[in-house]
Amino acid sequence: MNLPIGELARRTGVKVPTIRFYEQIGLLPQPPRTEGNQRRYGKAEVNRLNFIRHSRELGFDVDDIRGLLEMSSQPQASCHQADSIARNHLAEIDRRIASLRALRGELSRMVEECTHGRICDCRIIEVLADHSQCKAEHAH
Repeated sequence: MNLPIGELARRTGVKVPTIRFYEQIGLLPQPPRTEGNQRRYGKAEVNRLNFIRHSRELGFDVDDIRGLLEMSSQPQASCHQADSIARNHLAEIDRRIASLRALRGELSRMVEECTHGRICDCRIIEVLADHSQCKAEHAH
C-alpha cells in the first residue's frame, strides 16, 4: 500500500486535518514522503488510524488512546492497564449520564411548571435567573 493522505482519509473515515493533527501530537507517526513531499501511508497506518477513530468514537481521550496504542504494541503483556483505562472511562460515562438525567429532570420540571403565559410570569425564566430554585444538583 502506498496511499496519499486523501485516500487514507477516505478509507478510514477520518478527515485530512484530523490526520495531520494526530501526526502533530504523536498518535500517528510521521509518514514517509515522496520526492514531491507528499505523505504516503501503508496498511499499518490504516489499522492504527481505525483504532484511533474507533477509540475516539467511544469517547476515550487522547492520553488514554496513546496508552492503549502503546499497549497494543506489546501483545503478550497483561491487559490489566487496558482494563483499568476502560473501567475508569466507563465510570466517567456513568457520572455524565447521572448528571444528564438530573439536568433532564430539572428542565422537564421547568417546562411542566410553565403556564404558557407572559414572560414576566414564566417559570422557565424565573428558574434560570435564580439557581436556588433548581431542585436537582447540577454544575453551576
